[in-house]
Amino acid sequence: MQIKEINHIALFVQDLAKSIHFYQEILALPLMPRPAFDFDGAWFALGKHTLHLIAGRNDESIVGGARSYHFAVEVHDIHACEAFLRSKNITLLGPKKRPDGAPQIFIQDPDGYWIEFTSMDF
Repeated sequence: MQIKEINHIALFVQDLAKSIHFYQEILALPLMPRPAFDFDGAWFALGKHTLHLIAGRNDESIVGGARSYHFAVEVHDIHACEAFLRSKNITLLGPKKRPDGAPQIFIQDPDGYWIEFTSMDF
């Protein structure tokens, strides 16, 4: 087996409408067409990949801190990313530097999943 690349990220969410609002209106991710599955959800463009939201989660908590239950996206300009997130009044951690110098910013979505923003241009 030879893996080509990651295809998508899927998150199991409690309140689909709230999550759609967060990803579409707050983070400004484009909503994509989704096949007619027999369960509710939404798809968003995430660079050349997709983010799949799957409705129906009914447990209350996501266990773990910023290093668990997260996905990371690379941005062109970490300072522009920080300014954008602050303009949306999103609570964030960082920016801080990894041991290799790459900057990181962490935020949480409505379900408590962490999203990391990083840049390789440092």
